[in-house]
Amino acid sequence: MQLDEGILSVITRIVRMDFQPAHADDFLEHFRGVAGQIRQFPGVRLLELHRDASQPNVFYTYSKWDGEDELETYRQSDLFKSAWSQAKCWFQAKPQAYSLRQELLLD
Repeated sequence: MQLDEGILSVITRIVRMDFQPAHADDFLEHFRGVAGQIRQFPGVRLLELHRDASQPNVFYTYSKWDGEDELETYRQSDLFKSAWSQAKCWFQAKPQAYSLRQELLLD
């Protein structure tokens, strides 16, 4: 967790991934194989996978991190590079990623 001037910051990361329809289930199987490792990565508070209700080949990851540094350390890790390199060959469109800072004011 990052603490700056009485504000506790947690990073929420949302990534939208649009897969070729023929590879949506390949991604799902792949994610099941790496999710446990990602959840154990230092700084990860939460990792969820969501499937779009009307587009079964679109997935969203929703994760919470102790801070931007922890997220960036993960993004530079061998685990991320390996997991992402497999998934990206199945993309139908460029993924969209959003990082949101949840700021909790401390008394």
